[in-house]
Amino acid sequence: MLHKRFFKTKDEAEITFEFAHPDAQEVCLIGEFNSWQPVPMKLNKKQGVFKCKQRLPLDQQYHFRYLINGEFWDNDHKADAYEANSFGTENSIVNTQRIN
Repeated sequence: MLHKRFFKTKDEAEITFEFAHPDAQEVCLIGEFNSWQPVPMKLNKKQGVFKCKQRLPLDQQYHFRYLINGEFWDNDHKADAYEANSFGTENSIVNTQRIN
C-alpha cells in the first residue's frame, strides 16, 4: 500500500511503502528511484506490515517491486499502476503527481 504526503514548499513527495506477506521474514524495496538496489524495510510488529519511506521528486512515475526473503518478487497490490517488465512479469508503479 502506498501513502503519499505532499509538501507546500518542496518539489518532492514522501511516499510510505507498506507491504504485508504471511511468509515474509525480510522484505526489501527495490525500484528505479534507488537504482534497483535493495533497501530493507522495517517490520512494524504491531501491524504485521513492513514499511519504508522514500522522498521522490514530484510529477514523476517510478517502477518498483518488493523482494521477499531474498528470493521471491511481488508487487504492491494497491500501486497506482502496473507495467510489463523485460522479465515477463509486471512492475508496480508509484506516481508522484500532486492531485488537487
